[in-house]
Amino acid sequence: MAQKKKKSDPNNRVVAENRKARHDYEFGDVIEAGLQLTGTEVKSLRTGKANIAESYASDENGEIVLINSHIPEYGQGNRFNHEPRRPRKLLLHKREIARMSQAVQRDGMTIVPLKLYFNDKGIAKLAVAVARGKKNYDKRQDAKKRDWQRDKARLLRDRG
Repeated sequence: MAQKKKKSDPNNRVVAENRKARHDYEFGDVIEAGLQLTGTEVKSLRTGKANIAESYASDENGEIVLINSHIPEYGQGNRFNHEPRRPRKLLLHKREIARMSQAVQRDGMTIVPLKLYFNDKGIAKLAVAVARGKKNYDKRQDAKKRDWQRDKARLLRDRG
């Protein structure tokens, strides 16, 4: 018997993605982190209107905190609504926090959020990476490499 193909689960989907980060940074370790959210923030995330494009994470008092991420207020939240740009604590293991904060302090790297999504269990997760900023010549090299790959694929497709 063939199993029915499962429809896309509304809980398991990407809410926000930081596409510009792939252009501006070289990534090291990518870690899945939980977020300390309030109820109205989770409900607002389920509508899919969050923005993490200008956000970053920093080490504050031994905790990693997501700064400048925008989760809009929930429409039916009334007086219990949250502040849209409040700092949000990332839920990580101590070892992961130590490794990330050492990379930031020692190597001059940055903690960059990549995407905000709901996992299989319906829990909000954030993929963060320890990253180093690219120089302009690195960006030009990447663009050249991408153009060449595109031209090569076109040539191979046309000539068969």
